[in-house]
Amino acid sequence: MFDNFVGNREAAGTLGRMIEAGRIPQTILLDGPEGVGKATLARRFAARLLGGAERIEQDDQSLSHNMSFVEEREKLPSDKRADDPLLFATHPDFVTFPPDGPLRQISIQQMRLLKQRAQYGPLSGNWRVFLLDGIDRANEQAANSLLKTLEEPPGYLILLLTAENPYDLLPTIRSRAVPVRLAPLSAEEMKEFARLRGLDNAARRIALAAGRPGVALSLDLEEYDKRRQAMCALIEVAAGVEQFPVWAGYAEKLAQARSEKLEPYLKVLYLLLEDLLHTRERAGDLRNPDLGQWMERLSGSVSFQWIRQAVRQTDELVQLLRRNIHKNIALDALVIRLRDLARVA
Repeated sequence: MFDNFVGNREAAGTLGRMIEAGRIPQTILLDGPEGVGKATLARRFAARLLGGAERIEQDDQSLSHNMSFVEEREKLPSDKRADDPLLFATHPDFVTFPPDGPLRQISIQQMRLLKQRAQYGPLSGNWRVFLLDGIDRANEQAANSLLKTLEEPPGYLILLLTAENPYDLLPTIRSRAVPVRLAPLSAEEMKEFARLRGLDNAARRIALAAGRPGVALSLDLEEYDKRRQAMCALIEVAAGVEQFPVWAGYAEKLAQARSEKLEPYLKVLYLLLEDLLHTRERAGDLRNPDLGQWMERLSGSVSFQWIRQAVRQTDELVQLLRRNIHKNIALDALVIRLRDLARVA
């Protein structure tokens, strides 16, 4: 249905049938896990409507020049970013509004610019398509501003929204969008994706990606291993297996690396906790099979309740990420809370 799009045939088929029938909702919400292909499918859909697929693909946020541009913007003062809201528009009738700034949020300034640009009709053809990639990262002001556009969109405008969790959106936004769910790919589909892309270390990438081709493609294994080493030390100390100075050394390195974000470390922590649970309960394949012996040793020192609390505490940190919390203080506090829990257990 869409060129070079692997997996999620039902979702792709739904969008394809909309085009074939000429009955296209003005707001479509593609939801699913990070890296599962939501924005990719949105661009393929737009290319079928507008043509110019090569130009539309230049808005792909995973392209190195786009990633570098967004990273450079994070260094700007907030007022500078507000004066020049982030968007990508290589194709004249296709505009992408991605999250911006250190907190990776969609801003009120971006939504005001969207409303302004929505007033202009297509330069060719019948449609203009706006992609709001990560609308669940819109702050409250931005979400309310978008809602005004959703209530009365011009007839030529199609809004494609992507979100990891649609229930993070305002109910009034969800009610105005046709949902299209994307699920993680099967093991065979991931192998096919890796083959088509010629991925190195394919088996390891597939295991870590858990059915998300975008994650498999973008994963920097060297950086992952560095973060994994730190999070392994955190878990050992938090479980009471090692003394606090073991973690303190990694914490000091993190403090020195000011540009390092907390979010990628928490993602690694989730994977390790998942593997620890699978090892303890003898259920499920490991995402880090090379750590099997380490998991076996550690699983005898932690309870199911400890693992559950570790996941809950990590969830709380994820919720606080958008408040620009200090990563070292947050991780030190996590270690101390879980270490106290391990003593009680």
